[in-house]
Amino acid sequence: MRIYYLIPGPMGAGFDAEAELHRRGSLLRRYAAPGTEIGIGDTAEGPASIESAYEEYLCIPSMVRRAVELEQEGWDALILGCYGDPGLDAMRELLSIPVVGPGEATALVAASLGHRFSILTITRSAVAPMERQMRNVGVGEKLASVRAIDIPVLQLHHDRQRTVSAALVQGRKAIENDRADTLILGCMSMGFLEIAEAIAPELGVPVLNPARVSLKWAEAMVGAGLTHSRLAYMRPPKLASGEARSIEDLFHIAT
Repeated sequence: MRIYYLIPGPMGAGFDAEAELHRRGSLLRRYAAPGTEIGIGDTAEGPASIESAYEEYLCIPSMVRRAVELEQEGWDALILGCYGDPGLDAMRELLSIPVVGPGEATALVAASLGHRFSILTITRSAVAPMERQMRNVGVGEKLASVRAIDIPVLQLHHDRQRTVSAALVQGRKAIENDRADTLILGCMSMGFLEIAEAIAPELGVPVLNPARVSLKWAEAMVGAGLTHSRLAYMRPPKLASGEARSIEDLFHIAT
């Protein structure tokens, strides 16, 4: 099977783009089952990082266009490379292959591993959106808390030990104060720094790495021959009827 990881914006912001894409791709290949081909790439347009609803919205048009191209290129599944799952519904409307949102996938897995889970995210600006995201996924009753480590995305890799230490502090608070029995890293960059693998032995509870879990979710969907329901994610009517022949045509339909 062939699975593609799509990053919502240009990787060059704060990174050596080629080196970081190679590093993340190598990690995904290490996580993948034998026989799984991994592709990874960013988009030409989008914010440097995503820490707000506005930045999520900015990344969606470019991601959707690239997602359509990836299906045409023959990829079997697509992973949306942001924990907030921006544009997930739109991509499912347009694509027939499975589109995995890491936020949705890790929440559903966490809900099956314990009674209450907490999300460790980046900044306080992400807390309320993630609470809403979990309600939309349908696991709001199992959400114990969303806690921020207060390190912006583009600073996480500058001092990995600082990021690990901050995650440990908030993880312990989630367990002791919020009664969480399972934790999720609510940021893909934290996942690719393998913060989950670093803190799980210290905390003694499952800690989900969204990069790893979303890949395994995609492999499971493809392996089981499943994709999203067309009754849930209907193709845009203008495309379904033939009135528009491409997503670009949607901008030019006469009234």
